[in-house]
Parts: sequence; C-alpha cells; structure tokens
Amino acid sequence: MSATPPPHAPLAERTVVIIGGSSGIGLEVARRSVAAGACVVLGGRNEDRLAEAARELGPAARWHPVDNTDKQSLAAFFATIDHLDHLFTPAASYRTGPLRELSDEDAESPFVSKFWGQYHAVRHAAPRLSQDGSIVLMSGAASVRPAGPAPAYVACNAAIEGLGRGLAVELAPIRVNVVSPGMIDGNLWSGRPAGIREQAAAHYRDAALLNRLGTEPEVAETVLFLFTNGYMTGSTLYPDGGYALR
Repeated sequence: MSATPPPHAPLAERTVVIIGGSSGIGLEVARRSVAAGACVVLGGRNEDRLAEAARELGPAARWHPVDNTDKQSLAAFFATIDHLDHLFTPAASYRTGPLRELSDEDAESPFVSKFWGQYHAVRHAAPRLSQDGSIVLMSGAASVRPAGPAPAYVACNAAIEGLGRGLAVELAPIRVNVVSPGMIDGNLWSGRPAGIREQAAAHYRDAALLNRLGTEPEVAETVLFLFTNGYMTGSTLYPDGGYALR
C-alpha cells in the first residue's frame, strides 16, 4: 500500500461505499481509494470474497453482505453506515440475448439487478451522503452501440445513463455521474467460456478505435476522477477505446 496521502488529497479521510467491491472493477476502485487515503465499505453477495478483499485492503476496509435485488437487504446494508462521501454501484447479475429467445424473466433481469439495484442503492444512500459527495453509477457502452441482439440489455444501460442525469438534478449539490465501459479484459469476462470470450474480444478489438480491450485499472481511474472532480455532474464517461464512435 502506498504512503499516507497529504491531508489535502481529495479522498483523504473520506468514506467510499462500493456495492460490488469484492472483485473486478469494484475491487480496483477500492484499492485506489484506500491508497488515496479513504476508508472503504464493501458490499456484495459472496461473504468469502468480501472478507478476502477486506484482508487485502487492510484496516481501512470493512464489509457487509448485501443483495442489490432485495430492497430489505439494501436497507439493512445502509443501516450499518452512518455517513458516506462517495458511492459506486457496479454489482449486477443478469442474462442477455435476443428478443425472440429470452424468457420474460431473463429479459427483465438487467433491469431488476442493474437498473433497479442501483436506483434503490442510491435511494438508501442519499440521506447519508455528504453534500459535497458523489455517486457513480455503472452502465455500459452497449447503451449507445449495441454489440448484438440484446435489446433489453441495451435499453437498461441507456436507462441507467438517463437515471444518472435525473438524479443529478434531484440530488444536487450531491454529484451524480455514470461510467459506461466497453469490453474489459478482467473479472467479468474471465468466467465465461473461452470460445465465447475470444469471439467477443476479436469483434471488440476490430470495432474499437484503439483496437484493444480495456482494463479494470483504466475504468477505476475514470471512477476516481468522477469521485474527485467537484465540477462533474450529470455526465456519462465512456472508457471504451472509441467503440461508440464506429
């Protein structure tokens, strides 16, 4: 872990809450937040992974289990937190696919977890957020450039970006922004079958202006920028290698 930052560092002595903080982009944001002097509260479903992440991060980290599809679970999670300064909500579990093939339940799953999960997390966090604090929602670059037939998933990501703008208006001066990554070479894709993963990666490299996948640290840097830039609100940033432009 890096040396303690000077007192004027933007995240020094701040509290950062990450729902989905035990792995992937969420854990990378937690690492960088702790290195910048923040305390972090990790939330997620897998208690073993949460405990391991907290051990890695050290005494500046604590954790509580939470299921972002369960409003009572979210209420119980935020009841353990008296005050927070920044909220990041990357946790989501869903299925994607074509309109003609998905069951209603699978088609609705991105909204249940990714949209409503973030909406209700913000609802419970808002009364506890410092007035100069911020919220960063997680969307995805499919919102502006669908990669294939997955209309409900595309619509969900676009809705999250609209949610960010609406919350920025309602919650000001608390700042609300959205990070909308492209395909990231990291935890999310590592568990998928190798053939599907490589096919998707080849397509993405060909489609993106930078001809490569992104990395978890690159997305985490974007999130910390949105935490600490006091004049950013109502915006969506796309760390996607230029995927949305082709």
